[in-house]
Amino acid sequence: MHKFNGKEYPCCTSLTMGVIGGKWKTVILFYLIDGKLRYSELRKKMGTVTERTLSLQLQQLQDDGVIQREVFYTKPPLKVEYSLTEFGKSLIPLLQAIAQWGDYALENYSPKETVD
Repeated sequence: MHKFNGKEYPCCTSLTMGVIGGKWKTVILFYLIDGKLRYSELRKKMGTVTERTLSLQLQQLQDDGVIQREVFYTKPPLKVEYSLTEFGKSLIPLLQAIAQWGDYALENYSPKETVD
């Protein structure tokens, strides 16, 4: 068994999937590769994600030390930005490989739509 942040995983791949798995975590991380984003910017990019789900996923990524949340109190309205931590940046090659495989699957194995 492998322990990470108080959770146990049977193998290293399950640990990886525990940190980045789920419908939205990889999407969040992929958008943060290019730099900091505000909550509203993430929400716009992700379209159908609910506020509750986005908030929960961001919190879980933060708890695992993959992203950081920076709050700016200097002037109203309050500003919050999310970015990858150094630990989170170590996931960039993995995220890019996942994205490349998605492109490959779409190009080579996705059923072609026909126009009637």
